[in-house]
Amino acid sequence: TTDTEMWKSHNMHVQLNTFTVDDALEFIGFGKFQWKISLLTGLSWIADAMEMMILSILGPQMHCEWRLPSYEVAFITSVVFIGMGISSSIWGKISDNYGRKTGLIICMCWTLYYGLLSAFVPVYGWLLVLRGLVGFGIGGAPQAVTLYSEFLPVKARGICIMLIAGFWAIGAVFEVLLALLVMPTLGWRWLLGLSTLPMALFICLCNWLPESPRFDVLAGRREKAMLTLSRIAKDNGKSLPQGTLIAFKQNSRGRIQDLFSAQYWRTTLLLWFIWFGNAFSYYGIVLLTTELFQAGDSCRTTQGAKIEPSCSFECRYLTADDYRDLLWTTLAEFPGLLVIIVVIDRIGRKRSMALCFFMFSLCIVPLYACIGRLAITILIFIARASISGGYQVVFVYTPEVFPTETRALAMGTASAMARVGALITPFVAQVMLRTSTYLTLSVYCGCSLLAGGASLVLPIETLGRGLQEAGPDPEGGRRQETATTDN
Repeated sequence: TTDTEMWKSHNMHVQLNTFTVDDALEFIGFGKFQWKISLLTGLSWIADAMEMMILSILGPQMHCEWRLPSYEVAFITSVVFIGMGISSSIWGKISDNYGRKTGLIICMCWTLYYGLLSAFVPVYGWLLVLRGLVGFGIGGAPQAVTLYSEFLPVKARGICIMLIAGFWAIGAVFEVLLALLVMPTLGWRWLLGLSTLPMALFICLCNWLPESPRFDVLAGRREKAMLTLSRIAKDNGKSLPQGTLIAFKQNSRGRIQDLFSAQYWRTTLLLWFIWFGNAFSYYGIVLLTTELFQAGDSCRTTQGAKIEPSCSFECRYLTADDYRDLLWTTLAEFPGLLVIIVVIDRIGRKRSMALCFFMFSLCIVPLYACIGRLAITILIFIARASISGGYQVVFVYTPEVFPTETRALAMGTASAMARVGALITPFVAQVMLRTSTYLTLSVYCGCSLLAGGASLVLPIETLGRGLQEAGPDPEGGRRQETATTDN
Protein backbone atom coordinates (compact mmCIF):
# COMPACT_ATOMS: atom_id res chain seq x y z
CA THR A 1 0.00 0.00 0.00
CA THR A 2 1.08 3.58 -0.61
CA ASP A 3 1.54 6.17 2.12
CA THR A 4 -1.79 7.75 1.07
CA GLU A 5 -3.64 4.43 1.37
CA MET A 6 -2.05 3.79 4.77
CA TRP A 7 -3.14 7.26 5.95
CA LYS A 8 -6.71 6.70 4.74
CA SER A 9 -6.79 3.32 6.45
CA HIS A 10 -5.52 4.91 9.69
CA ASN A 11 -8.19 7.63 9.55
CA MET A 12 -10.90 5.02 8.93
CA HIS A 13 -9.77 3.05 11.99
CA VAL A 14 -9.80 6.19 14.13
CA GLN A 15 -13.32 7.08 12.97
CA LEU A 16 -14.61 3.55 13.65
CA ASN A 17 -12.64 3.31 16.92
CA THR A 18 -10.93 0.14 15.68
CA PHE A 19 -7.34 -1.02 15.26
CA THR A 20 -5.38 -3.73 13.44
CA VAL A 21 -2.59 -5.95 14.77
CA ASP A 22 -0.17 -3.62 12.98
CA ASP A 23 -1.66 -0.60 14.76
CA ALA A 24 -1.37 -2.38 18.12
CA LEU A 25 2.28 -3.34 17.59
CA GLU A 26 3.14 0.20 16.50
CA PHE A 27 1.33 1.59 19.55
CA ILE A 28 3.07 -0.81 21.96
CA GLY A 29 6.50 -0.42 20.34
CA PHE A 30 9.69 -2.43 20.85
CA GLY A 31 10.46 -3.52 24.39
CA LYS A 32 11.13 -6.33 26.86
CA PHE A 33 8.84 -8.82 25.08
CA GLN A 34 10.68 -8.45 21.76
CA TRP A 35 14.04 -8.91 23.50
CA LYS A 36 12.84 -12.19 25.02
CA ILE A 37 11.44 -13.54 21.75
CA SER A 38 14.69 -12.46 20.03
CA LEU A 39 16.68 -14.71 22.35
CA LEU A 40 14.33 -17.68 21.95
CA THR A 41 14.03 -17.57 18.16
CA GLY A 42 17.77 -16.87 18.09
CA LEU A 43 18.36 -20.29 19.66
CA SER A 44 16.76 -21.94 16.63
CA TRP A 45 19.09 -19.90 14.39
CA ILE A 46 22.13 -21.00 16.40
CA ALA A 47 21.00 -24.63 16.01
CA ASP A 48 20.49 -24.18 12.25
CA ALA A 49 23.91 -22.55 11.78
CA MET A 50 25.70 -25.29 13.72
CA GLU A 51 24.11 -28.04 11.65
CA MET A 52 25.15 -26.20 8.48
CA MET A 53 28.70 -25.46 9.64
CA ILE A 54 29.23 -29.14 10.47
CA LEU A 55 29.16 -29.89 6.75
CA SER A 56 32.45 -28.10 6.00
CA ILE A 57 34.12 -29.95 8.90
CA LEU A 58 32.57 -33.40 8.44
CA GLY A 59 33.55 -33.69 4.76
CA PRO A 60 37.36 -33.78 5.13
CA GLN A 61 37.03 -36.10 8.15
CA MET A 62 34.90 -38.64 6.25
CA HIS A 63 37.18 -38.28 3.24
CA CYS A 64 40.08 -39.59 5.32
CA GLU A 65 38.47 -41.83 7.95
CA TRP A 66 36.16 -43.75 5.61
CA ARG A 67 38.35 -43.31 2.49
CA LEU A 68 35.52 -41.75 0.48
CA PRO A 69 36.04 -40.32 -3.02
CA SER A 70 35.20 -36.64 -3.48
CA TYR A 71 31.75 -37.20 -5.03
CA GLU A 72 30.64 -39.28 -2.02
CA VAL A 73 31.96 -36.58 0.33
CA ALA A 74 29.99 -33.98 -1.65
CA PHE A 75 26.85 -36.11 -1.40
CA ILE A 76 27.03 -36.02 2.43
CA THR A 77 26.47 -32.27 2.12
CA SER A 78 24.00 -32.45 -0.75
CA VAL A 79 21.71 -34.98 0.93
CA VAL A 80 21.14 -32.48 3.77
CA PHE A 81 20.04 -29.88 1.25
CA ILE A 82 17.88 -32.40 -0.60
CA GLY A 83 15.99 -32.94 2.66
CA MET A 84 15.74 -29.19 3.20
CA GLY A 85 14.57 -28.56 -0.34
CA ILE A 86 11.82 -31.18 -0.06
CA SER A 87 10.60 -29.95 3.32
CA SER A 88 10.87 -26.16 3.12
CA SER A 89 7.55 -25.59 1.34
CA ILE A 90 5.92 -28.31 3.48
CA TRP A 91 6.92 -26.50 6.68
CA GLY A 92 5.71 -23.25 5.13
CA LYS A 93 2.30 -24.73 4.41
CA ILE A 94 2.11 -26.22 7.92
CA SER A 95 2.97 -22.81 9.39
CA ASP A 96 0.37 -21.00 7.27
CA ASN A 97 -2.36 -23.50 8.16
CA TYR A 98 -1.58 -24.58 11.74
CA GLY A 99 0.56 -21.75 13.09
CA ARG A 100 4.12 -20.48 13.03
CA LYS A 101 4.82 -21.71 16.56
CA THR A 102 3.54 -25.22 15.75
CA GLY A 103 5.66 -25.54 12.63
CA LEU A 104 8.82 -24.28 14.31
CA ILE A 105 8.54 -26.54 17.37
CA ILE A 106 7.84 -29.67 15.30
CA CYS A 107 10.80 -29.01 12.99
CA MET A 108 13.16 -28.45 15.95
CA CYS A 109 12.02 -31.71 17.64
CA TRP A 110 12.48 -33.60 14.36
CA THR A 111 15.98 -32.19 13.82
CA LEU A 112 17.06 -32.92 17.40
CA TYR A 113 15.95 -36.56 17.17
CA TYR A 114 17.67 -37.37 13.88
CA GLY A 115 20.69 -35.21 14.71
CA LEU A 116 21.36 -37.34 17.78
CA LEU A 117 20.77 -40.59 15.86
CA SER A 118 23.27 -39.55 13.14
CA ALA A 119 26.04 -39.54 15.77
CA PHE A 120 25.70 -43.36 15.99
CA VAL A 121 25.74 -44.25 12.28
CA PRO A 122 27.74 -47.45 11.52
CA VAL A 123 28.20 -47.04 7.74
CA TYR A 124 28.12 -44.44 4.95
CA GLY A 125 24.60 -45.36 3.77
CA TRP A 126 23.04 -44.74 7.18
CA LEU A 127 24.93 -41.45 7.45
CA LEU A 128 23.28 -40.30 4.23
CA VAL A 129 19.79 -41.37 5.36
CA LEU A 130 19.97 -39.74 8.79
CA ARG A 131 21.65 -36.53 7.61
CA GLY A 132 18.97 -36.29 4.94
CA LEU A 133 16.32 -36.53 7.68
CA VAL A 134 18.19 -33.85 9.65
CA GLY A 135 18.00 -31.67 6.54
CA PHE A 136 14.26 -32.33 6.29
CA GLY A 137 13.88 -30.88 9.79
CA ILE A 138 16.18 -27.90 9.25
CA GLY A 139 14.01 -26.92 6.29
CA GLY A 140 11.54 -25.46 8.80
CA ALA A 141 14.07 -23.22 10.58
CA PRO A 142 13.33 -20.11 8.41
CA GLN A 143 9.84 -20.05 9.95
CA ALA A 144 11.57 -18.59 13.03
CA VAL A 145 12.02 -15.40 10.98
CA THR A 146 8.37 -15.48 9.86
CA LEU A 147 7.23 -15.77 13.48
CA TYR A 148 9.68 -13.16 14.77
CA SER A 149 8.89 -10.58 12.07
CA GLU A 150 5.18 -10.67 12.94
CA PHE A 151 5.87 -9.31 16.45
CA LEU A 152 7.91 -6.28 15.33
CA PRO A 153 6.89 -2.66 14.72
CA VAL A 154 7.78 -1.23 11.31
CA LYS A 155 10.74 0.97 12.33
CA ALA A 156 12.45 -1.83 14.25
CA ARG A 157 11.85 -4.66 11.77
CA GLY A 158 14.83 -4.27 9.45
CA ILE A 159 17.43 -3.85 12.17
CA CYS A 160 15.88 -6.50 14.45
CA ILE A 161 15.78 -9.21 11.79
CA MET A 162 19.37 -8.35 10.93
CA LEU A 163 20.31 -8.61 14.60
CA ILE A 164 18.55 -11.96 14.96
CA ALA A 165 20.76 -13.06 12.07
CA GLY A 166 23.67 -12.41 14.41
CA PHE A 167 22.64 -15.61 16.18
CA TRP A 168 23.46 -17.47 12.96
CA ALA A 169 26.97 -16.03 13.08
CA ILE A 170 27.25 -17.00 16.76
CA GLY A 171 26.20 -20.56 15.90
CA ALA A 172 28.72 -20.81 13.05
CA VAL A 173 31.57 -19.53 15.25
CA PHE A 174 30.55 -21.78 18.14
CA GLU A 175 30.57 -24.83 15.83
CA VAL A 176 34.15 -24.12 14.70
CA LEU A 177 35.27 -23.65 18.32
CA LEU A 178 33.48 -26.85 19.33
CA ALA A 179 35.17 -28.72 16.48
CA LEU A 180 38.56 -27.33 17.49
CA LEU A 181 38.04 -28.74 21.00
CA VAL A 182 36.20 -31.98 20.21
CA MET A 183 37.58 -33.31 16.92
CA PRO A 184 41.23 -33.96 17.98
CA THR A 185 40.19 -35.93 21.09
CA LEU A 186 36.60 -37.22 20.93
CA GLY A 187 35.99 -37.32 17.17
CA TRP A 188 33.18 -36.43 14.79
CA ARG A 189 30.46 -38.51 16.50
CA TRP A 190 30.71 -36.42 19.66
CA LEU A 191 30.70 -33.27 17.51
CA LEU A 192 27.39 -34.33 15.89
CA GLY A 193 25.86 -35.11 19.28
CA LEU A 194 27.01 -31.95 21.08
CA SER A 195 25.89 -29.78 18.16
CA THR A 196 22.25 -30.56 19.00
CA LEU A 197 22.42 -28.81 22.42
CA PRO A 198 20.90 -25.46 21.24
CA MET A 199 17.91 -27.37 19.81
CA ALA A 200 17.42 -29.20 23.10
CA LEU A 201 17.51 -25.88 24.97
CA PHE A 202 14.99 -24.33 22.56
CA ILE A 203 12.57 -27.23 23.06
CA CYS A 204 12.88 -26.89 26.86
CA LEU A 205 11.93 -23.19 26.64
CA CYS A 206 9.38 -23.24 23.80
CA ASN A 207 6.31 -23.32 26.08
CA TRP A 208 6.86 -19.59 26.64
CA LEU A 209 6.69 -18.89 22.91
CA PRO A 210 3.35 -17.33 21.83
CA GLU A 211 1.62 -17.81 18.51
CA SER A 212 1.69 -14.90 16.08
CA PRO A 213 -1.33 -12.61 16.68
CA ARG A 214 -1.43 -11.93 12.95
CA PHE A 215 -1.91 -15.64 12.29
CA ASP A 216 -4.52 -15.95 15.06
CA VAL A 217 -6.55 -13.09 13.58
CA LEU A 218 -6.58 -14.64 10.10
CA ALA A 219 -7.40 -18.05 11.62
CA GLY A 220 -10.49 -16.58 13.31
CA ARG A 221 -9.02 -16.68 16.82
CA ARG A 222 -9.40 -12.98 17.62
CA GLU A 223 -9.66 -13.53 21.39
CA LYS A 224 -6.38 -15.42 21.42
CA ALA A 225 -4.74 -12.64 19.37
CA MET A 226 -6.01 -10.07 21.90
CA LEU A 227 -4.54 -12.10 24.78
CA THR A 228 -1.17 -12.20 23.01
CA LEU A 229 -1.26 -8.45 22.30
CA SER A 230 -2.20 -7.79 25.96
CA ARG A 231 0.75 -9.95 27.03
CA ILE A 232 3.13 -7.97 24.78
CA ALA A 233 1.78 -4.67 26.12
CA LYS A 234 2.14 -5.83 29.73
CA ASP A 235 5.75 -7.01 29.19
CA ASN A 236 6.61 -3.68 27.53
CA GLY A 237 4.90 -1.61 30.22
CA LYS A 238 2.43 -0.17 27.69
CA SER A 239 -1.32 -0.34 27.04
CA LEU A 240 -3.27 -1.41 23.96
CA PRO A 241 -4.91 1.23 21.76
CA GLN A 242 -8.56 1.99 22.51
CA GLY A 243 -11.13 0.29 20.32
CA THR A 244 -11.87 -3.07 18.73
CA LEU A 245 -9.44 -5.35 16.91
CA ILE A 246 -10.33 -5.79 13.24
CA ALA A 247 -9.39 -8.56 10.83
CA PHE A 248 -9.27 -9.20 7.12
CA LYS A 249 -11.80 -11.67 5.84
CA GLN A 250 -10.11 -14.50 3.98
CA ASN A 251 -11.17 -17.99 2.98
CA SER A 252 -7.88 -19.83 2.75
CA ARG A 253 -4.23 -19.57 3.67
CA GLY A 254 -1.02 -20.92 2.23
CA ARG A 255 -2.14 -21.34 -1.40
CA ILE A 256 0.73 -21.66 -3.87
CA GLN A 257 -1.29 -19.92 -6.60
CA ASP A 258 -1.38 -16.73 -4.52
CA LEU A 259 2.38 -16.40 -4.99
CA PHE A 260 1.74 -16.16 -8.75
CA SER A 261 -1.07 -13.59 -8.69
CA ALA A 262 -0.69 -10.55 -10.96
CA GLN A 263 0.76 -8.57 -8.06
CA TYR A 264 3.37 -11.09 -6.94
CA TRP A 265 4.47 -13.46 -9.71
CA ARG A 266 7.44 -11.36 -10.85
CA THR A 267 8.58 -10.84 -7.25
CA THR A 268 8.22 -14.56 -6.52
CA LEU A 269 10.35 -15.69 -9.48
CA LEU A 270 13.06 -13.08 -8.91
CA LEU A 271 13.22 -13.88 -5.20
CA TRP A 272 13.50 -17.59 -5.92
CA PHE A 273 16.60 -16.92 -8.03
CA ILE A 274 18.04 -14.51 -5.43
CA TRP A 275 17.59 -17.12 -2.67
CA PHE A 276 19.18 -19.71 -4.97
CA GLY A 277 22.15 -17.43 -5.67
CA ASN A 278 22.57 -16.57 -2.00
CA ALA A 279 22.69 -20.17 -0.81
CA PHE A 280 24.80 -21.33 -3.76
CA SER A 281 27.38 -18.61 -3.08
CA TYR A 282 27.28 -18.69 0.73
CA TYR A 283 27.69 -22.44 1.16
CA GLY A 284 30.09 -22.45 -1.76
CA ILE A 285 32.48 -20.07 0.01
CA VAL A 286 32.10 -22.06 3.25
CA LEU A 287 33.09 -25.31 1.51
CA LEU A 288 35.79 -23.63 -0.59
CA THR A 289 37.38 -22.35 2.61
CA THR A 290 38.44 -25.80 3.83
CA GLU A 291 39.36 -26.95 0.31
CA LEU A 292 41.61 -23.93 -0.35
CA PHE A 293 43.16 -24.01 3.11
CA GLN A 294 44.05 -27.67 2.71
CA ALA A 295 45.69 -26.84 -0.64
CA GLY A 296 47.72 -24.03 0.96
CA ASP A 297 47.52 -21.68 -2.03
CA SER A 298 45.53 -21.39 -5.26
CA CYS A 299 48.44 -22.68 -7.37
CA ARG A 300 48.57 -26.00 -5.56
CA THR A 301 44.79 -26.31 -5.86
CA THR A 302 45.07 -26.15 -9.64
CA GLN A 303 48.18 -28.30 -9.95
CA GLY A 304 46.75 -31.04 -7.74
CA ALA A 305 43.27 -30.86 -9.17
CA LYS A 306 43.09 -34.35 -10.63
CA ILE A 307 44.64 -36.22 -7.73
CA GLU A 308 42.09 -38.46 -5.96
CA PRO A 309 43.28 -40.08 -2.70
CA SER A 310 43.36 -43.87 -2.88
CA CYS A 311 44.36 -44.64 0.72
CA SER A 312 44.28 -43.00 4.10
CA PHE A 313 47.94 -41.91 3.86
CA GLU A 314 47.18 -39.73 0.83
CA CYS A 315 44.50 -37.62 2.51
CA ARG A 316 44.91 -34.78 4.97
CA TYR A 317 42.88 -34.18 8.13
CA LEU A 318 42.03 -30.62 9.13
CA THR A 319 44.78 -29.27 11.38
CA ALA A 320 44.66 -26.72 14.21
CA ASP A 321 45.83 -24.08 11.69
CA ASP A 322 42.96 -24.99 9.37
CA TYR A 323 40.45 -24.63 12.21
CA ARG A 324 41.92 -21.26 13.22
CA ASP A 325 41.72 -19.91 9.67
CA LEU A 326 38.21 -21.32 9.36
CA LEU A 327 37.35 -19.47 12.58
CA TRP A 328 38.72 -16.20 11.20
CA THR A 329 36.69 -16.45 8.00
CA THR A 330 33.58 -17.41 10.01
CA LEU A 331 34.03 -14.31 12.16
CA ALA A 332 33.58 -12.34 8.92
CA GLU A 333 29.82 -12.74 9.37
CA PHE A 334 29.85 -10.16 12.19
CA PRO A 335 31.35 -7.20 10.27
CA GLY A 336 29.20 -8.15 7.28
CA LEU A 337 26.14 -7.97 9.50
CA LEU A 338 27.17 -4.62 11.02
CA VAL A 339 27.71 -3.03 7.59
CA ILE A 340 24.32 -4.20 6.37
CA ILE A 341 22.59 -2.91 9.52
CA VAL A 342 24.01 0.53 8.68
CA VAL A 343 22.95 0.56 5.01
CA ILE A 344 19.71 -1.45 4.89
CA ASP A 345 17.52 1.42 6.16
CA ARG A 346 19.44 4.02 4.17
CA ILE A 347 19.71 2.64 0.64
CA GLY A 348 16.82 0.14 0.85
CA ARG A 349 16.50 -3.63 0.72
CA LYS A 350 16.95 -4.07 -3.05
CA ARG A 351 20.17 -2.09 -3.38
CA SER A 352 21.57 -3.64 -0.19
CA MET A 353 21.16 -7.13 -1.68
CA ALA A 354 22.72 -6.04 -4.97
CA LEU A 355 25.67 -4.42 -3.18
CA CYS A 356 26.41 -7.65 -1.30
CA PHE A 357 26.35 -9.79 -4.45
CA PHE A 358 28.62 -7.40 -6.36
CA MET A 359 31.11 -7.23 -3.47
CA PHE A 360 31.19 -11.04 -3.33
CA SER A 361 32.01 -11.19 -7.06
CA LEU A 362 34.72 -8.56 -6.65
CA CYS A 363 36.42 -10.69 -3.97
CA ILE A 364 36.27 -13.85 -6.09
CA VAL A 365 38.16 -12.30 -9.02
CA PRO A 366 41.63 -12.08 -7.30
CA LEU A 367 41.45 -15.80 -6.49
CA TYR A 368 42.11 -16.44 -10.19
CA ALA A 369 45.69 -15.33 -9.57
CA CYS A 370 48.35 -17.49 -7.90
CA ILE A 371 48.16 -16.09 -4.35
CA GLY A 372 49.26 -17.31 -0.92
CA ARG A 373 47.33 -18.47 2.12
CA LEU A 374 47.16 -15.04 3.82
CA ALA A 375 45.69 -13.36 0.74
CA ILE A 376 43.20 -16.22 0.35
CA THR A 377 42.15 -15.80 3.99
CA ILE A 378 41.58 -12.04 3.58
CA LEU A 379 39.59 -12.40 0.35
CA ILE A 380 37.45 -15.21 1.74
CA PHE A 381 36.86 -13.09 4.86
CA ILE A 382 35.49 -10.18 2.79
CA ALA A 383 33.56 -12.45 0.40
CA ARG A 384 31.89 -14.29 3.25
CA ALA A 385 31.06 -11.03 5.04
CA SER A 386 29.41 -9.76 1.86
CA ILE A 387 27.35 -12.82 0.98
CA SER A 388 26.37 -13.36 4.61
CA GLY A 389 25.05 -9.79 4.76
CA GLY A 390 23.10 -10.32 1.53
CA TYR A 391 21.60 -13.52 2.89
CA GLN A 392 20.28 -11.62 5.91
CA VAL A 393 18.76 -8.84 3.78
CA VAL A 394 16.69 -11.34 1.81
CA PHE A 395 15.42 -12.73 5.12
CA VAL A 396 14.23 -9.21 5.93
CA TYR A 397 12.75 -8.51 2.50
CA THR A 398 10.76 -11.71 1.90
CA PRO A 399 8.43 -11.50 4.96
CA GLU A 400 7.89 -7.80 4.24
CA VAL A 401 6.84 -8.18 0.63
CA PHE A 402 4.22 -10.96 1.06
CA PRO A 403 0.96 -10.76 3.07
CA THR A 404 0.32 -12.73 6.27
CA GLU A 405 -1.88 -15.35 4.59
CA THR A 406 0.99 -16.51 2.33
CA ARG A 407 4.05 -15.24 4.22
CA ALA A 408 5.15 -18.59 5.67
CA LEU A 409 4.59 -20.38 2.35
CA ALA A 410 6.57 -17.67 0.53
CA MET A 411 9.43 -18.13 2.99
CA GLY A 412 9.16 -21.91 2.62
CA THR A 413 9.23 -21.99 -1.18
CA ALA A 414 12.02 -19.40 -1.36
CA SER A 415 13.97 -21.42 1.19
CA ALA A 416 13.40 -24.52 -0.94
CA MET A 417 15.00 -22.74 -3.90
CA ALA A 418 17.91 -21.80 -1.65
CA ARG A 419 18.33 -25.47 -0.79
CA VAL A 420 18.53 -26.32 -4.50
CA GLY A 421 21.47 -23.93 -4.74
CA ALA A 422 23.01 -25.38 -1.60
CA LEU A 423 22.48 -28.91 -2.94
CA ILE A 424 24.39 -28.15 -6.14
CA THR A 425 27.24 -26.18 -4.58
CA PRO A 426 29.17 -29.14 -3.02
CA PHE A 427 29.65 -30.65 -6.48
CA VAL A 428 31.10 -27.33 -7.64
CA ALA A 429 33.20 -26.51 -4.55
CA GLN A 430 34.40 -30.06 -3.81
CA VAL A 431 34.25 -31.94 -7.14
CA MET A 432 34.60 -29.37 -9.96
CA LEU A 433 37.39 -27.64 -7.99
CA ARG A 434 39.55 -30.77 -8.42
CA THR A 435 39.19 -30.42 -12.18
CA SER A 436 39.46 -26.67 -12.67
CA THR A 437 39.85 -23.89 -10.12
CA TYR A 438 39.17 -21.23 -12.75
CA LEU A 439 35.90 -22.79 -13.92
CA THR A 440 34.75 -23.17 -10.31
CA LEU A 441 35.45 -19.52 -9.49
CA SER A 442 33.77 -18.42 -12.75
CA VAL A 443 30.56 -20.25 -11.82
CA TYR A 444 30.38 -18.51 -8.43
CA CYS A 445 31.28 -15.12 -9.83
CA GLY A 446 28.72 -15.35 -12.65
CA CYS A 447 25.92 -16.56 -10.39
CA SER A 448 26.43 -13.73 -7.88
CA LEU A 449 26.50 -11.09 -10.64
CA LEU A 450 23.19 -12.37 -12.05
CA ALA A 451 21.64 -12.43 -8.56
CA GLY A 452 22.80 -8.85 -7.98
CA GLY A 453 21.06 -7.79 -11.20
CA ALA A 454 17.89 -9.64 -10.16
CA SER A 455 17.90 -7.74 -6.85
CA LEU A 456 17.90 -4.40 -8.63
CA VAL A 457 14.91 -5.25 -10.86
CA LEU A 458 12.62 -6.45 -8.05
CA PRO A 459 9.34 -4.53 -8.56
CA ILE A 460 8.69 -3.67 -4.87
CA GLU A 461 10.88 -1.83 -2.35
CA THR A 462 9.68 -2.59 1.20
CA LEU A 463 11.68 0.01 3.13
CA GLY A 464 9.32 1.74 5.61
CA ARG A 465 6.32 -0.36 4.62
CA GLY A 466 4.12 -2.15 7.18
CA LEU A 467 3.41 -5.88 6.95
CA GLN A 468 0.34 -6.62 4.85
CA GLU A 469 -2.37 -8.76 6.41
CA ALA A 470 -3.98 -9.97 3.18
CA GLY A 471 -3.28 -9.94 -0.52
CA PRO A 472 -5.61 -8.91 -3.31
CA ASP A 473 -8.85 -10.81 -3.70
CA PRO A 474 -9.57 -12.81 -6.88
CA GLU A 475 -11.40 -9.84 -8.40
CA GLY A 476 -8.33 -7.66 -7.98
CA GLY A 477 -9.38 -5.58 -5.00
CA ARG A 478 -8.41 -5.77 -1.37
CA ARG A 479 -10.05 -8.23 1.00
CA GLN A 480 -12.72 -6.78 3.27
CA GLU A 481 -11.90 -5.57 6.74
CA THR A 482 -14.34 -6.46 9.49
CA ALA A 483 -14.57 -5.25 13.05
CA THR A 484 -15.58 -7.84 15.61
CA THR A 485 -16.75 -7.04 19.11
CA ASP A 486 -16.59 -8.92 22.36
CA ASN A 487 -19.75 -10.79 23.26
